[in-house]
Amino acid sequence: MPLLRFDLIEGRSDEELKTLLDAAHRAMLAAFKVPERDRYQIVHEHKPSRLIIEDTGLGIPRTDKVVFLQVTSRPRGRAPKEAFYRLLVEELERSCGIAPSDVVVSIVENTDEDWSFGHGRAQFLTGELGTKG
Repeated sequence: MPLLRFDLIEGRSDEELKTLLDAAHRAMLAAFKVPERDRYQIVHEHKPSRLIIEDTGLGIPRTDKVVFLQVTSRPRGRAPKEAFYRLLVEELERSCGIAPSDVVVSIVENTDEDWSFGHGRAQFLTGELGTKG
């Protein structure tokens, strides 16, 4: 668990999406040290007129390859978050040709009681899952 929600402009092939998701997962594994099968990713595709991502006055150029990623996660420290931002843009540029200027990330934190992975139980609270993830 972290949960990754990607908002993208529609038009990527299934293969391009798989490559993008795999690259993001590699960054997550390296930065947050989550288990390999701790993978929850959702893709939302939008018509170009339905996705507006500007630059908050920073002068950052955007293209139709823009990726907005919202990560919902248990609390992480500053260093792992900064590592994730860096590793993510490196992976996406290397694997997908997505410029670092086209990657926007927001991390939303929650706690152990905010997760149920099935069977109507809060596995972090019941002890079925450990503290990593």
